[in-house]
Amino acid sequence: MIAVDGVHDPGGLLGFGPVDRAPDEEAFHRPWEGRVFGMAIGSMMAGLFGTPSFRHAIERMDAVHYLTSSYFEHWLTGLGTLLVETGAVSVDELVAGTGSFPLSRPVHPEPVLFAGPAQARFAVGDDVRVLDRHPTGHTRCPDYVRGHVGVVIRVDGPTNVPELEAHHAVLVAEPTYGVRFTCRELWGADGGLGESVTVDLYDRYLELA
Repeated sequence: MIAVDGVHDPGGLLGFGPVDRAPDEEAFHRPWEGRVFGMAIGSMMAGLFGTPSFRHAIERMDAVHYLTSSYFEHWLTGLGTLLVETGAVSVDELVAGTGSFPLSRPVHPEPVLFAGPAQARFAVGDDVRVLDRHPTGHTRCPDYVRGHVGVVIRVDGPTNVPELEAHHAVLVAEPTYGVRFTCRELWGADGGLGESVTVDLYDRYLELA
């Protein structure tokens, strides 16, 4: 699950076909991919940015660039963007080393849409509706469940809210739930009869149905 209404959030959408995956596929197809992975993890461990900020940097990529580049090219773009935004490197330094380096779009000035509760409001068995809200910043609520009704099947412990961590660098814990949706609820006649999808969602994304 990743964020906003962007090209990076195709999960659950029709028309994209199955995910092609080789059973013995290697983690890295080229040596540079492993180096990008190492630099990104090292930058996080050094405290330059966190995982939610990194994810949002990838989500901010230009749509054409995102769709025409590979997985670790996404990582490279997100890494370069954040290193420039944190002042660790300059655009000139990136361009000098590569000839050209496309960066992601800037962060929206008001990325966090709304606040959530501190205490769990729902219990196992509750019917809940996902709020049909569309933040301009990072979120972990996938678009294909927004506005749909599911049932709470699991109440999890509080977890840091990614919206706040990505954009305000603060750690605020909020209750999370496993919510089960029927495929018919999500995709109508195209959904499988008796089949379901379970999505982990923060309290702030939900209301009683």
